[in-house]
Amino acid sequence: MNESLGVAVVGHSFMGKAHSNAWRNVGAFHPGLPRVRQQVLVGRDEGRTKEAAERYGWAEAATDWRTVVERDDVQVVDVCTPGHLHHEIALAALRAGKHVLVEKPLTNTVAESEELVAAAAAAPGQVAMVGFNYRRVPALALARHWVAEGRIGRVRHVRAAYLQDWLVDAEAPMTWRLRADEAGTGVLGDLGSHVVDQLRHLLGADGEAAWASGHLTTFVPTRPGPEGPESVTVDDAAWFTLGLAGGAVASVECSRMATGRKNALRLELYGESGSITFDLERLNELTVETGGGDARVLVTETDHPYLDAWWPPGHTLGWDSTFTSQAADLLAAIGSGGPVAPSFADGLAVQRVLDAVAGSAAHDGTRVHL
Repeated sequence: MNESLGVAVVGHSFMGKAHSNAWRNVGAFHPGLPRVRQQVLVGRDEGRTKEAAERYGWAEAATDWRTVVERDDVQVVDVCTPGHLHHEIALAALRAGKHVLVEKPLTNTVAESEELVAAAAAAPGQVAMVGFNYRRVPALALARHWVAEGRIGRVRHVRAAYLQDWLVDAEAPMTWRLRADEAGTGVLGDLGSHVVDQLRHLLGADGEAAWASGHLTTFVPTRPGPEGPESVTVDDAAWFTLGLAGGAVASVECSRMATGRKNALRLELYGESGSITFDLERLNELTVETGGGDARVLVTETDHPYLDAWWPPGHTLGWDSTFTSQAADLLAAIGSGGPVAPSFADGLAVQRVLDAVAGSAAHDGTRVHL
């Protein structure tokens, strides 16, 4: 592919910044892929968007995403908005013939996700990816490989926790993430979606959920809003159990009220003959037990997943690197015309599990079959 691909990122806050960093750096670390241009950054406020575009390296700024997705100099649309906007923007971009990347979760509802999957299927020459960036953590990619090759035997039990503390203070201000009409759910969709995707990623077909039982809690029912106290309409914490297709049971805990935990995703896989443990706050490491005691594995070797593009062994990667690798995977699929993962269908599968958990929680934890 000789001509570069023009990229548009819609949204410039937390995720827009992370994705902008990835698009700025992907060509330097993955020179053999289709080349990209940081064409346009889109936001609602003209001044703030222009400032962000200059800071993040974009050629221009815009405030109307509808016009941007129709432009001939844009071939890739990257959606980093609040969840309630994912469906409309991604659908318009697909219909305009663009490749599309959408931050997780794919949408706020199963019905919206189903429509996006159908639209992607109707556009076979276009790549449509959902942004579960933790699939690009080399340690988790290596753990997936080890599970598939049977290093710990058949997985029987998974323990997972994703804990943060940014809402511990009851006076923390209102945000779109606490409004159901914008976010869909609270911690369930925000953090729980990552866990559900990792179960599917790490265990393959065995990680598909067969049933769910859940409980959701909102500890702080109101938050200071721009016009006074405003009701919180989503969950602050979630606990759920999943029965998986391979026979394993997964117990999951997610919270944005866990004092002292900044971004603590912990995954523990227990198999017939061993275990693998991962902690996002030590994201270059795995702890493996296969009968001889726990062993720490530093996942920085050049033959480990994703490491060939980066640094010499022992030189660790950071959280931001996962987004660069994610952009590289998207470009590789565009260049080869091959499949991409996680696809919109993967995003739909996660959304169905989240919907089942929410449905179970609404009925006192009654088991919901998928």
